[in-house]
Amino acid sequence: MEREAEQSEWLSIPAELGVWRENSPLSERRVRLWALVLEARGIPFRTEKSEDGWLILVPDDFLIAARDELRLFEKENHAWPPHISLTPPLKENALSTLSVLILLATFHNITRLDIAIANHASVSWQALGSGNAARILSGEWWRLVTALTLHTDAAHLLGNLAIGGIFTIWLCRQLGSGLAWSLILLSGILGNLTNVYLNQPQHSSIGASTAVFGAVGVLAAVNMLHHPHALQGRRILPVAAALSLLAILGTEGKNTDLGAHLFGFISGIALGFITGLSTARFGQPQKFLNAFLAVTSAAVVLGAWWLALFAR
Repeated sequence: MEREAEQSEWLSIPAELGVWRENSPLSERRVRLWALVLEARGIPFRTEKSEDGWLILVPDDFLIAARDELRLFEKENHAWPPHISLTPPLKENALSTLSVLILLATFHNITRLDIAIANHASVSWQALGSGNAARILSGEWWRLVTALTLHTDAAHLLGNLAIGGIFTIWLCRQLGSGLAWSLILLSGILGNLTNVYLNQPQHSSIGASTAVFGAVGVLAAVNMLHHPHALQGRRILPVAAALSLLAILGTEGKNTDLGAHLFGFISGIALGFITGLSTARFGQPQKFLNAFLAVTSAAVVLGAWWLALFAR
């Protein structure tokens, strides 16, 4: 066979067989792949380095066999490696996101002051806004929101700002500030609500950590959907990383409310999947919608505190 091949005319596969783009040189990687295919099928070949790239040649007697084998190989492997969905361009909104975190810190300082408002000679912020299960179940639903804005001390606040700030900024850059903050707030509300129904009536909690872990869940779910192919190991990594974070940070401290953290995270996962599927179908929210969601989220928080202060 080798002697017959030496006496045959050698033809370039890309130009002559139409398997590759006509008259387009091959990369060294593809030449190696094709060489393996031809070698496995017992088809003689040789490679040449041209000025623009590589060529792979076969004897003219083997044109049909080489064409069929390589076309079959390309057809079976045209989608390999699987396509990885690209994330949308990140949005430059770190300043607005940091501003909200600063407002949360400012509000904490206000709650430490002795302030008289309306019929409250001295406002007891935690008494009015804590996530007291019995009061929530009796109709004071606004506590699901106000509890997210309260903290026991500076260490509690700084812990939530430091951990939550990282995930919040990243989530806001991916989805836009309005959509991201509305999801974070909603996951915190749903987490608190679930926690209330599954705890004793005397249970009470405060802190933004429920919403923080909601942000972790949303971010994990959204990024999981950005890698939809089962063969991609990265598909499960965001959720695994989030669960690890929950195990490390969400269970420490004597006053840690594990249920609130867990339910906030689960709520975030659910909202993240809904959001990921919706944005994949309808696209990212435009500027107006993001602004509307941001204003609505702020209105929910302000409205909840208005009710807490003046509903009695």
